[in-house]
Amino acid sequence: MLPERCSVKQAGKPCVNPPEFVISIVVGKDEYMVGVTCNKHKESVSEKVKILQNEGKISKGKINFSGLKAVGTDCISAKPEDFIQID
Repeated sequence: MLPERCSVKQAGKPCVNPPEFVISIVVGKDEYMVGVTCNKHKESVSEKVKILQNEGKISKGKINFSGLKAVGTDCISAKPEDFIQID
């Protein structure tokens, strides 16, 4: 299951857009999902992931954006801790 909204939070406010991409890190043969983002925040998320990789907080590897098809449902809800703060 994926959140119904983009994982990005800017200036304390969550993004209202639906996710368009799954963000993952490819390390060798392994791939780790780190979040979802809309097209508007794709570049800022990529920059933030690179910073976190340089700080050793996320594994170094290739950042991968896999496209999603938007599907609406009311059975999935996002909690405040599901969002990523971008400074």
